[in-house]
Amino acid sequence: MSGHSKWANIKRRKAAVDAKRGAVYTKIGRELIASAREGGGNPDTNFRLRLAMEKARSVNMPSDNIQRAIMKGTGELNEGAVFEEITYEGYGPGGVALLVWLMTDNRNRTAQELRYLFSRHGGNLGESGCVAWMFKKKGTILLAREDNTIPEDDLMMLALEAGAEDVRIDEDSFEIITAPDDFQAVLEAVGQANLSVAEAEIAMIPQNTVRLEGAQAEKCEGLIEALEEHEEVQSVYANYEAG
Repeated sequence: MSGHSKWANIKRRKAAVDAKRGAVYTKIGRELIASAREGGGNPDTNFRLRLAMEKARSVNMPSDNIQRAIMKGTGELNEGAVFEEITYEGYGPGGVALLVWLMTDNRNRTAQELRYLFSRHGGNLGESGCVAWMFKKKGTILLAREDNTIPEDDLMMLALEAGAEDVRIDEDSFEIITAPDDFQAVLEAVGQANLSVAEAEIAMIPQNTVRLEGAQAEKCEGLIEALEEHEEVQSVYANYEAG
């Protein structure tokens, strides 16, 4: 999920990996399939696939599982169910805008399930285009301060010289923002500087945020967590910020 406390959210997700390892493998497996289907099975020439493989290895997904997913994507193995990538849009408590990117083999069933989750947590599923205009596609590279000792000015200089648009500095993390076309170059520059990357992805970044507090913030958190736990949901993007 992108929007608020991104580093805290990533730590929460990582802590839950062991308890829900099978579900995590399923989500990443589908991402591997989609990446290989789109750009082929060679990570040297398919950057999206390379990122998906790195994500798979970060949660100790077995190499056999990774390879099978790639072969399904390239058509070398019979995939069985055919998954399509869909983005749903809606509103959460307090008018928070939500984009839900998922992969499903039955869009009618999935739409009903998402509509139920939105309604149960005080939101509503919207029509295509209702909130997408509030977000822009960007490359995001997140670095935890606890894993990197680089001075803020040095990191900013490194990122901007490599082509980044911005570096957002929080008390526990750095977030580098890039145009999608510059994402790979900036990520490689960060790697060459021997910096530890917590997460790197092409994401939908909100242009403005909605600040929520108290019970309304808790309801929004509940909706986001419920969506993230849905087995077909790959990413949830929100313009929510905790008050």
